Amino acid sequence: MSAPRGPNLGSGTGIFRRKPIETIEHAGETGLQRTLGLRQLTAIGVGGIIGAGIFSLAGAVANKTAGPAVLISFLIAGIASAAAAFSYAEFAGLIPRAGSAYTYGYAVLGEIVGWFIGWDLLLEYTAIVSVVAIGISGYFNDLLGFLHVSLPHWMSGAPGTEPAGVESGSYKINLFAVLLCLLIAFILNQGMKNAARFETLLVYLKVGLVLLVIVVGAFHIQSGNYSNFFPFGLSGAFTGAATVFFAVFGYDAMSTAAEESQDSQKHMPKAIIYSLAISMVLYVLACLVLTGMVKYTDINPEAAFSSAFAKVGLGWLGAIIAVGAIIGILTVLFTFLMGATRVGYSMSRDGLLPKWFAKTHPVRKVPSRITWILGGASALIAGLLPIGEAAELTNIGILLAFVVVCIAVIVLRYKRPELPRTFKTPGMPVVPIIGVIFSIWLITFLKPETWLRFAIWFLIGMAIYFSYSKRHSAMERGESAGSGPDSGSDSGDGEPGVKSTSD
Repeated sequence: MSAPRGPNLGSGTGIFRRKPIETIEHAGETGLQRTLGLRQLTAIGVGGIIGAGIFSLAGAVANKTAGPAVLISFLIAGIASAAAAFSYAEFAGLIPRAGSAYTYGYAVLGEIVGWFIGWDLLLEYTAIVSVVAIGISGYFNDLLGFLHVSLPHWMSGAPGTEPAGVESGSYKINLFAVLLCLLIAFILNQGMKNAARFETLLVYLKVGLVLLVIVVGAFHIQSGNYSNFFPFGLSGAFTGAATVFFAVFGYDAMSTAAEESQDSQKHMPKAIIYSLAISMVLYVLACLVLTGMVKYTDINPEAAFSSAFAKVGLGWLGAIIAVGAIIGILTVLFTFLMGATRVGYSMSRDGLLPKWFAKTHPVRKVPSRITWILGGASALIAGLLPIGEAAELTNIGILLAFVVVCIAVIVLRYKRPELPRTFKTPGMPVVPIIGVIFSIWLITFLKPETWLRFAIWFLIGMAIYFSYSKRHSAMERGESAGSGPDSGSDSGDGEPGVKSTSD
């Protein structure tokens, strides 16, 4: 293998020009501040992975799709997710820069590929924040109902969510979901160090709650509930895997914080693997307890664990679980809104979006502008769309990102084997190929409406890229790839050295 010819080796031309990896790797510090250690990174990853999946999705799949074999569903999904996680870990140790799949795709497959992955992730991550906020709002409304408190009709949900027989109002909004999105944006704007402390505390509470469920529930397992382990056949377990797969990623959003890690090349790969491993152990144990406590046909798909403990005479624990679920799912909001803002920040810094968005707060060292913009966008979606319509905006972009990252890690391993890697994907190229195949298989499960929305977003992205991004790209202008002009204290007009006062 010939030696590398310098930082611009294989940089490509036109829309397929690539960020030179050496330049990205050794780019100077920018406006973000490195404050996250391994423990905090792992907590952010766990916070993004464990959410509604363990509190409601496990019960729904067990009841309707897989029975006790929901355990197998999670294992299959976990293996498939691990195939992508290993690829992310290799890139995280090699390219310690914000942007995750966007940056990796840009560096290996070209600017146009990076652009569309970043453009997709902006929508996907923002929509996930909205969906989760709507879900938490539903728990909150149920909790108020338990306390015999009711919200005014106009703030109780999105337009079109009125119960049967209730006339649709002209003005209606899911106010609680809106406030949740704005609250997370506010927390992220307080600086990554303070925000990560908040996230880590909530993750500890959530993991503690899950362990409580597992330990107490283990004493109420009846082995007879496992007797018909595959009531829907092996195909039911695989169908369940396609459903629960969306509960076993989150490390991808966490990896966008590479530039805020104290030692990204060492800590980020470990955090990705640790967060997925911890989450999978908790998922598997929780599934064993749930399907052992209650026969799968009797599981309440809406509130699986709460109802299960109520059935065995522990209703008080079910109430604690309901409150803990609301608190715990907040961590998903944090991880994915952080991921969206770091992707947007990286794209803006590279000139593919206006560089005004990439300016960071001069004191708190966070991209305040893009955080408030995406926080506001997620609040609008959460406030005005029913959860079903909001959910249809998610999934496809993340699966495509998995495909791109798994392909890119294979390409780079064979084209640039000499690059220093702190982590190497095992079983190359079989493991990343498994990630590609499984992701494409899951894409086939998506509804036609999802493809239509994706196509519209894709066309909008294409128009923006060719009318603006291609001409304003830092690569087009010959600027240093991966660093950009932002020093953390620039003015909105892009002139360096002028203190920002608008954030």
